[in-house]
Amino acid sequence: MSEKIVIIGSGPAGWTAAIYSARAALEPLVFEGAQTEENRLQGTLPLGQLALTTEVENYPGFPAGDLSAYLTSALPDEKSYLADMHQKEGVSGPELMELMRQQAANFGTRIETDDIVEVDFDSRPFKLKSMGGKQVEAHTVIIATGARANYLGLESEARFKNNGVSACAVCDGALPRFRERPVIVVGGGDSAVEEADYLSKFASTVYLIHRRDQLRASKIMARRAIDHPKIEIVWNSVVEEVLGTDADGVTGARIKNVVEDGTRDLDASGFFVAIGHTPNTGFLAGKLETNEKGYVRWTTPQRTYTSVEGVFASGDVADDYYRQAITAAGTGCMAALDAERYLAAKGI
Repeated sequence: MSEKIVIIGSGPAGWTAAIYSARAALEPLVFEGAQTEENRLQGTLPLGQLALTTEVENYPGFPAGDLSAYLTSALPDEKSYLADMHQKEGVSGPELMELMRQQAANFGTRIETDDIVEVDFDSRPFKLKSMGGKQVEAHTVIIATGARANYLGLESEARFKNNGVSACAVCDGALPRFRERPVIVVGGGDSAVEEADYLSKFASTVYLIHRRDQLRASKIMARRAIDHPKIEIVWNSVVEEVLGTDADGVTGARIKNVVEDGTRDLDASGFFVAIGHTPNTGFLAGKLETNEKGYVRWTTPQRTYTSVEGVFASGDVADDYYRQAITAAGTGCMAALDAERYLAAKGI
């Protein structure tokens, strides 16, 4: 028997799509991803990128406050450790994602903790194969596998992730640890300048580390960084090591000048990497059209349609611009409604 709808991915887009499609009696099946070491290392474990963050201050409906009682009542007993670990300052990334997951499950969403590794969109119903060997047929599919941030690959960088190391200034920049203190941004493109400019609202100084003597950013963005009184560009330089302690998190970075071959240490409370993202589309093996950056392309404005009729895309896997939890959730809703209307039009 073919599934009406299969959702691949388990970030805000995937769970929102599941909530909407479950409430529409479409009985969605979600492949949330596998708990493997490979997924851990590349940041693609179940619950998405938001589960790798700490405080979430910009998702509506969760102002600062003690949510421990709510977490206890909303989540099953096996998740009670989240209430015990709650920092009483609003909602954290893992807490928010577990709440979304539970909300989807409450409406009857079925969940497989497995990766889809192969898709056949040429036949109908579509055929999907999981890493665990499960074969599934589906009338509609929602791709919500997200995009993972690119990091430098330093051991010290991995050590301090979520303890001063971040790949999203908009997500984390306003946190208390970065206010009125110096921070570091690594990169030289428009995204890096945008991150630096945003962080300048909170930090005392923003060091923009770039390995060349000229930014890759557009001329107007480059001039904005060069002229900004709180942004100091460190030219011809790369990061050798992120410095810090387990107690304090990031305290700075060791910077190497690639021209003069010298090093120096910069004091900083934050280390932001802005060297791009990689959409999680490898399993698609080119079966859907993508843009020049590799993100799944929407074929119709304001719709989540892809190049294959009946396959929809939501969240960061189709968004190389906003990449926020709230926008991902919004397009997850859109994808579910698009899939529901598609099925209704087909009489399924």
